[in-house]
Amino acid sequence: MPHGRFRFDRFQLDTGDRLLKRDDTPVELNARYFDALALLVREDGRLVSKDRFLDEVWRGVPVTDEALTQCIRTIRRQLGDDASRPRFIETVPKHGYRFISPVTPVLPESRVDAAPVPPFAPKAAPVSPWSTLFRYAGPGMIGGGAAGVLGGLFYGLIVAAQPLQSGMGAVSIILVLICLTAAVGILGGGGVGLGIAGGTMSPGRPWLGSTLGGAVGGMMIGGLVKLIGSDAFSLLFGQSPGEITGAFEGALLGGAIGFGVWLGPRIGGPSSPAHAVAVAGLAGGTAGALIPLLGGRLMGGSLQQLAASFPNSRLGIDRMGAFFGESSFGLVSQIVTAGLEGATFGACVAVAIRLARRRPVA
Repeated sequence: MPHGRFRFDRFQLDTGDRLLKRDDTPVELNARYFDALALLVREDGRLVSKDRFLDEVWRGVPVTDEALTQCIRTIRRQLGDDASRPRFIETVPKHGYRFISPVTPVLPESRVDAAPVPPFAPKAAPVSPWSTLFRYAGPGMIGGGAAGVLGGLFYGLIVAAQPLQSGMGAVSIILVLICLTAAVGILGGGGVGLGIAGGTMSPGRPWLGSTLGGAVGGMMIGGLVKLIGSDAFSLLFGQSPGEITGAFEGALLGGAIGFGVWLGPRIGGPSSPAHAVAVAGLAGGTAGALIPLLGGRLMGGSLQQLAASFPNSRLGIDRMGAFFGESSFGLVSQIVTAGLEGATFGACVAVAIRLARRRPVA
């Protein structure tokens, strides 16, 4: 359609002035939703795929299919449309949407011979940075906390299974480790989520921004946790536990999860959340397994280091080595447990982000 003003039913869409009216009353739509409606109207009955919406409306900003679903739902609500009996927007399952109401181009009243008005403004209004940050950081904290609870329960059960000194209860040990690992997980998940959010708002290559953002967020939180932990032990016990998990481990794990969160929906498709979660878990697990090989430690290795630094502690997890043919918690044990920790952390963060952004099908 060569012109920028269109009429359908009782509505008039002016893409030049970016205005939608029902009769003479303006209808409110934000910038991206307006662009989505303009794209549908311009195609006038032709199928508009999800990829076209992402390219021409979101302009390369990585979003899930829930964002598009919410967009279409809002447009339908403003038009008074019904998804089950559509008059304007028809859903083509697994493919996209098409505009089915008859559309009539409207010539400008004062300039009939004027040059055509482009159907889209040169640049869509940006998404609120605060909205993007909260969309990732909050779920990241929830997912990281859930991973921490699972990790604390795992290691707590191992420690509690060995003979304990008098007055020391197994339940207390499990609760202490759960609280410790959950606190670390919440901080780590929030940092990684915040970093991913910052990366998605950066121009250029979304995968690189998400990866670097996750790495920076993980590095900052990892360094902070190590600093506070070392200072706390020095203050309380007069000595530091040595090389516990820190900035290096946080950067590697956060970068891998950031990349996995970006890559997941692009492998299995937005309609397959299991693929997205599995990819993030695989990325986190791979990074976790590499950390001991590069001389770093995750939670299991840090607990083993704490036990070695404080001979009277009851954190002994050396018996885990027997499962992997080792006499103590050696390199193989660290690789396996760190891989499991990374996979759990990545999967939990990805699940939390997807659940926080889930919307019912439009």
